Amino acid sequence: MARPRYLPDNFTLMLVTTVALASVLPAHGEGEVAFNLLTNVAIAALFFLHGAKLSREAVLAGATHWRLHLLVFGSTFAIFPIVGLALKPLLSWMVTPELYLGILFLCTLPATVQSAIAFTSIARGNVPAAVCSASASSLFGIFITPVLVGLVVMHHDGGTGASPFDSIGNIMLQLLVPFIAGQVSRKAIGKWVERNRALLKIVDQGSILLVVYTAFSEAVNTGLWHQIPPLALLGLLGCCAVILAIMLAFTTYSARWLGFSREDEITIVFCGSKKSLASGIPMAKVLFATGPLGAIVLPLMLFHQMQLMVCAVLAQRYANRQRAAQAGKRLKAGGSKPGVPDGKSESSANAGAGR
Repeated sequence: MARPRYLPDNFTLMLVTTVALASVLPAHGEGEVAFNLLTNVAIAALFFLHGAKLSREAVLAGATHWRLHLLVFGSTFAIFPIVGLALKPLLSWMVTPELYLGILFLCTLPATVQSAIAFTSIARGNVPAAVCSASASSLFGIFITPVLVGLVVMHHDGGTGASPFDSIGNIMLQLLVPFIAGQVSRKAIGKWVERNRALLKIVDQGSILLVVYTAFSEAVNTGLWHQIPPLALLGLLGCCAVILAIMLAFTTYSARWLGFSREDEITIVFCGSKKSLASGIPMAKVLFATGPLGAIVLPLMLFHQMQLMVCAVLAQRYANRQRAAQAGKRLKAGGSKPGVPDGKSESSANAGAGR
């Protein structure tokens, strides 16, 4: 029986269940210490496996497209934070100060890797460039995000925040060192990791669920749900929708104004408008170890699910336009009739869209 389209994906359901579990049965005392230790081990394993999986050859294949990467990086690490700060008059009365801090943190994060590449592929965009851009964004984000967090938090707090460089050492130790170790070990275990992608998915999702559980356990213990009014949650949904709409519009029209091809436009849209949950939550755990972690990661969780749903629709629209354009070209060249594409191509497209 086919899964109803209105139902969220399994991982979204697991996230909601984890938040509910932490709200009802939060970790206390020694249990909280054990969960924190397990979470740190899972995060290190996650970045180690990603380092072993990342193909340097695939990244280099798209590395020469510097104009595209410059626009994606500018969108990810410059326009996003500017939008978050510029919308403060609107956002600050819609959400609590802690949630607004989470929105600013969201705006400093690197782009996703897996979903950005998947949506680019479904939409028939420039996949090698997407692999390069998304992977580089995730890697450089280890250095750039702590700096941006320091800068925007200092701006938000009137200059009383910590130095933007205070947490880079911890980020490097917990995230970059395992990633580099994975890259060094790629020759020995790279093929094994490729054959066992299910293991990477389990570690990927498991580490996020562990961080969410520990973060919300701590937040519930300090009264998170009593501190966030229901109207603030509705306001947060609106804030995420506004930011996503602005960034989708910016990446789309910037790519067209600068004369990029349709394939490059697709890559820019899906790499320049997305934020990484897999990198963001571990970074939040390091950067806000003594802060309201539950409230800070909540905007990221909502934005992540929103971007997946919206980008799934956009990817299908792009794919349909690409198929229509190809059918028109075949018609002009004396090929197939409009609306009757080649059977093999159509079946392949349907298979790709269903992933």
